[in-house]
Amino acid sequence: MAASYKSQARRVSPRRGKVSSRIREIDSAKDAANVVRPGPHSKVNVYFSHHLWVAISTLGSLCRSPLSTLLTSSVIAIALALPAGLYVLLQNVQQLSSSWENSSQISVFLKQGQGERQAQNLREQLLRWREIKAIQYISAEQALAEFRQSSGFGEALEILDQNPLPAVLVIQPAMDLAQAAQLEALRAKLDNLPQVDQTLLDMQWVLRLSAMIDTGKRAVFILGALLFVAILLVIGNTIRLTIFNKRQEIIVTKLIGATNQFIRRPFLYTGFWYGLFGAFMAWLLVVVLMGLLKGPIDDLALLYDSEFTMNTVGGDASLSLLAVGILLGLLGSWLAVSRHLKAIEPK
Repeated sequence: MAASYKSQARRVSPRRGKVSSRIREIDSAKDAANVVRPGPHSKVNVYFSHHLWVAISTLGSLCRSPLSTLLTSSVIAIALALPAGLYVLLQNVQQLSSSWENSSQISVFLKQGQGERQAQNLREQLLRWREIKAIQYISAEQALAEFRQSSGFGEALEILDQNPLPAVLVIQPAMDLAQAAQLEALRAKLDNLPQVDQTLLDMQWVLRLSAMIDTGKRAVFILGALLFVAILLVIGNTIRLTIFNKRQEIIVTKLIGATNQFIRRPFLYTGFWYGLFGAFMAWLLVVVLMGLLKGPIDDLALLYDSEFTMNTVGGDASLSLLAVGILLGLLGSWLAVSRHLKAIEPK
């Protein structure tokens, strides 16, 4: 009886083993089926988390070598600050010349024999013109008195039998007449009046100044382009040295299946930080230099009774400078990585 039970137990025990193994397979299959695969939102979170981790890690590696980071950023800052500072100065000069253009005047010399009543009637008639903002009347006697005081020929003028100077209407054009062609058209219109002997509009020096400003802007553009190429070379050479130092690490990373995009990412963030640091230092340099020049220039304008105040770097210019620095950093690093990464392949 005992032997039969033992033989029966031996026959059942293998079945129990098979059943238990089958149960374990089913449970593992259920567990695998219950595992939630990462959705698109999870992939996006992983993607941005990796970008954040790479950005912080590259910033930490740059901070661990502060001297080399400072030297590279300083070169970028000087190359960016030079054209940016010149551009801000040209903007101030252009603003000053615009105010001069708006304050231009037309001197209308009346014919001899025109009395004060006739001159006042002409003044009232001209004030109704849309192109004219204000008119100042200077009589012949006032003109002679001013000439005697400013020229120093008072005794010589006493010899003359009559006043040789005519009455003058000093015309202030409207604010919308800022172009030289519009002012010249108004001058020609005034010159055709029968009471007018001659008109004078001195715009040549303003036109010369405007041409000089345009030339300066083009020179700043050319200088900026050359310095931008220099920045690309500096960042590209820095990234190239970093790639050579991490050559073995790149080879091992490629052996385990990393893509070029994955390997390129830390170097791109390195260029990003270099461009950001350099642009911020360039902004500081330009702000300091403009601050040093603002006081003397404002004092000089005050001596000439001018309301001109020098503008420093504005918000838009600051953001543009930072954007240019970051773009140059990314572009320089991308060019260097794309060129040298293809040459590093595991054998």
